[in-house]
Amino acid sequence: MATPDFIRTLRASAGHQLLWLPGVTALVFDDEGRILLNRRTDTRKWSVLGGIPEPGEQPAACAVREVEEETAVRCAVERVVLVQALDPVTYENGDVCQYMDITFRCRALGGEARVNDDESLDVGWFAVDALPELNEFAHFRIKQAMSDAPTWFDPTGIG
Repeated sequence: MATPDFIRTLRASAGHQLLWLPGVTALVFDDEGRILLNRRTDTRKWSVLGGIPEPGEQPAACAVREVEEETAVRCAVERVVLVQALDPVTYENGDVCQYMDITFRCRALGGEARVNDDESLDVGWFAVDALPELNEFAHFRIKQAMSDAPTWFDPTGIG
């Protein structure tokens, strides 16, 4: 994920200490029920799409912008799927961030899925029963996006 300019400015004075940041995830489905994924340049793994809103940007608008920037697919937000504080992440350079993620279910409106920026190695549509390797939380979010049942993610399994 490319670091937005406003975070570079924060890092100039905050150093590597934990930054609490907003984040969005866009789960984009096409008319065939397939989901759009990208293989990230930083991890080389397949992932759901997402990013960080710019200051003042509405989360849903960020989701739409990030999808088009990364994949050239235009989409519309249908609903909020989940709001979740994620675990802190330490990046290779020592920066620490923790995200409050808002996950949206989105519907593809047009555009040909392709690598559209330097954040992706590959982009593709996948049937939900034939997904590439994804982390547990990505699978949970996809399952939630396909359901109308309210729930929450319990990473401890205690819930």
